Amino acid sequence: MRPVVVLIFHAAAPDGAGPLVRGLAEARHSLAERQRVAFLAAGADSVEIVAGPPDGLSFGERLGAAIRARNAAGAAAAGGAIVLGSGSIPLARAADLRRFVDVAAGPGGHALANNRYSADVVAVSSAAELADLPPLPADNALPRWLEERAGVAVTDLRSRWRLGVDVDTPLDLLVLGSGRGLADLHSTAPLVDERLAQLAEVLTDRRAELLVAGRISAATLKWLESGVDCRVRALVEERGLRAASRLAQSGTATEARPPGSILGELLVRDGPESLARIVGKLSDAALIDTRLLLAHRHGTDEAASRPQAEDRFASDLLLPASIADPWLRALTESAASAPYGHPILLGGHTLMNGGLRLLAQRARAGAR
Repeated sequence: MRPVVVLIFHAAAPDGAGPLVRGLAEARHSLAERQRVAFLAAGADSVEIVAGPPDGLSFGERLGAAIRARNAAGAAAAGGAIVLGSGSIPLARAADLRRFVDVAAGPGGHALANNRYSADVVAVSSAAELADLPPLPADNALPRWLEERAGVAVTDLRSRWRLGVDVDTPLDLLVLGSGRGLADLHSTAPLVDERLAQLAEVLTDRRAELLVAGRISAATLKWLESGVDCRVRALVEERGLRAASRLAQSGTATEARPPGSILGELLVRDGPESLARIVGKLSDAALIDTRLLLAHRHGTDEAASRPQAEDRFASDLLLPASIADPWLRALTESAASAPYGHPILLGGHTLMNGGLRLLAQRARAGAR
């Protein structure tokens, strides 16, 4: 069996970060420490939390540098590696972690991801494969690069929906119902708590209708057929948005179509303040993937002109007064103004998929 190293990448809050960014960084670091202990118990030989503030490096550059440094020290050249972010797989069980360790410790030429189309954790049986990564913008594209560029056989565990839950925003902590700083979030964002309670009523009401708009997986769509009591209207767009890096794809590169959204087009036409009116015509409650709306508006380059993390997190918590970006503030004000009993929740990938399952499970348990 090959030795296995686990690298948990953690982005510390930069100097001058706002309270939501700092709080999320602390919660994710706490989760990283918990994962460190759990991976050691699952059989990993070593686990390192690679922490630091944002430094302008891409995910690919940062991971490649970490592997090369370990190779130079003789620590990784002959072994396997597991790579994840500090917010990844908070619902993983011991058996899940052992699967990743087994693949990393096994014969070369193999990799395992939680989801090959949008990865948060990847095990590779030969860490040396990662030394010469291109500057992939995020970990989501790593399985595609391994398969199409490095010739590695990639499998995944996407049937285990709990492994698709990730902590990317303070809202995800509220959805999970656990994590460092949870009590502070409840006091900071009472409106979100109120809207989550109203959502539970919609999910268990056969006469109600839920709108889900954004990056919804096929597995989530299938589960929605029986996982909620209400009717569901789904607007599925840009699945694999963060995994579709041309740097990960084999063959001749073609001009990439910019990300787009039908709901985003409506908001361009009618303005962000029209969100509640549009949603009200279609449903009794809605979950809106604002990362897709922002990609529609600004493109996929997060370092360009899109709102800062503090603004995005405040939007997820329905705190428009804390948002500097005018467009996102207007969108959030509209969502926050939705009538009582008709909640609109804003968020990212976890809310639209695994988070929705958690909320529905709690709603059904509470309705018994």
